[in-house]
Amino acid sequence: MVYCPTSYNITFSPSNHTVGMSSMKVFTIFLHGLFSSIGILENLLIVAVVGFRVRRSIISIWILNLASSDLLATAFLPFFTIYMANGDTWIFGATFCRMYSSVFFLNMFVSAFLLAAISMDRCLVVVKPVWAQNYRNIQLVSRICVVIWGMAVVCTIPFYMFRDAIPLPTGRVLCYYNYARYLPSEPYNLGSVCTHRKQALVFIKLFLAFLIPLLIIILSYAVVNANLARRGCRRPFRFVRLVIAVVVTFILCWAPYHFFIVLEVMAPNDHHVQGFVIKALPVAASIGFFNSVLNPILYVFSCADLCKKIRLSLGAVMESVLAEDLAELSRRRSTVRSSVSNSEVMLKQRKSLKTEDTQVESLANST
Repeated sequence: MVYCPTSYNITFSPSNHTVGMSSMKVFTIFLHGLFSSIGILENLLIVAVVGFRVRRSIISIWILNLASSDLLATAFLPFFTIYMANGDTWIFGATFCRMYSSVFFLNMFVSAFLLAAISMDRCLVVVKPVWAQNYRNIQLVSRICVVIWGMAVVCTIPFYMFRDAIPLPTGRVLCYYNYARYLPSEPYNLGSVCTHRKQALVFIKLFLAFLIPLLIIILSYAVVNANLARRGCRRPFRFVRLVIAVVVTFILCWAPYHFFIVLEVMAPNDHHVQGFVIKALPVAASIGFFNSVLNPILYVFSCADLCKKIRLSLGAVMESVLAEDLAELSRRRSTVRSSVSNSEVMLKQRKSLKTEDTQVESLANST
């Protein structure tokens, strides 16, 4: 197998390979596992409630698609926790490495595209209310979501193609890029091909999954704010707080990841920065994954009606469980009572038979 010239061997040299884990590493693994469990539970709850308990609306379709993408991403997070707990070694093979990485990038693109689409949708409702009233409907939003998922899948294909399980001399296996896959047939320079592919994928992620969606989000909410100010409308505090939270969370979760991948491209392979970047990227990716844990809080729990639906759904589930338990307890009690009553009847019959036998014997002796 051909690999691109990298700094993997320098970064993960035998001298740097330590046996055992520090307390900070154990705490990080525990925190990562905890966040992944919370993300799975809350996104699963939102998908179940919005998908089956909430009446179809434009907002519910946006939230359902966002929560579905986040649920898909958080469902794969435990594998990364196992990767960290195993000494940063990938043990699931090359095929699953590509699948796992593809889910990460798919969620990255879907989340960015959906956040931008939701921002534009809110902007159109405020700026073009008549157009929104006439043309904005559930069918249109559903088609837009299908297009968003399709675009995200297309953007994810290159990352699936160049992801691989890379063995190191130290015995570790990295789930990372292998730009030397699918090399051209004509004469080529391996270093040049790897550099061009690496730069292309980095800037695809940077522009399509971060800068352009972030620009759309900021401009959309800026237009909404300016339009409301021109009308003299009072912006609700909840709206302002939600806008700030969305923009800040999106930047804080994804900016470190994109910063490190750009730094990885800019730094030479033999530079010491490469070692720092390779160690920092898993942490930055975890922070990016954490956006899937925060999205339900920002976009769902900020809606009072949806929170009420969730509480009612949880209450209905608990009532159902309690009802089943009470029914089972009642059934057991009735079974016990019926068995006791049957035993009492049988005892009474036996006593009556014994009494009759005694009377017959006494009559026979008297005669």
